[in-house]
Amino acid sequence: MAVKIRLKRIGRRHQPSYRIVVVEEAKPRGGAVVEDLGFFNPLEDRLEVDKARALEWLLRGAKPSETARSLLSRLGVMEEWHKTRTRSAGPKVQGSQVQEGSQNR
Repeated sequence: MAVKIRLKRIGRRHQPSYRIVVVEEAKPRGGAVVEDLGFFNPLEDRLEVDKARALEWLLRGAKPSETARSLLSRLGVMEEWHKTRTRSAGPKVQGSQVQEGSQNR
């Protein structure tokens, strides 16, 4: 199941507000929600997200939409995700660093 983190519009006409949700990739914008992570009100510039759950979904492979990515970046979630990803990769070893005398006999 491929999932995305995207915005789901709620609110009245000319008064938009959005929920930041995890949904299946193939579902429409207003479709069924896997998990609700928070909300964004652009008129008041108010943003509230459960950072721990958002980071967990990113680590599971959820792909954020462009707008969701920029909102999560404001809160530092994307930076934390990048740090976690690079830490788990471990140090890279170059092929020229082979020990001498370790030939198969």
